[in-house]
Amino acid sequence: MYSFEFKLALVRQFLNGEGTQSELALKHELSSPTLLRTWVHTYRIHGEDGLQPKAKGRPKSAPPTPSGEVSELEKLRPGNQRLLAENAYLKKHEP
Repeated sequence: MYSFEFKLALVRQFLNGEGTQSELALKHELSSPTLLRTWVHTYRIHGEDGLQPKAKGRPKSAPPTPSGEVSELEKLRPGNQRLLAENAYLKKHEP
């Protein structure tokens, strides 16, 4: 894995005309000139941010939102009101 600084330096060398992709790849012992070509392409599309390392793996799931709790409360309210009314009715008609 190559560091961000290393990638950026090589891309800038190439764009400044300090060598061809093959020459720079050989000089800096890259496995292939294609690697530098990919970095240059990414740099041209996304800028420096495109050369930053990417997080690996699956993104973490978001914590449950409070709105989910509110909807649960809303689901329980009608049943609670019915039970309160039923309780009041039974208290009123006790022997």
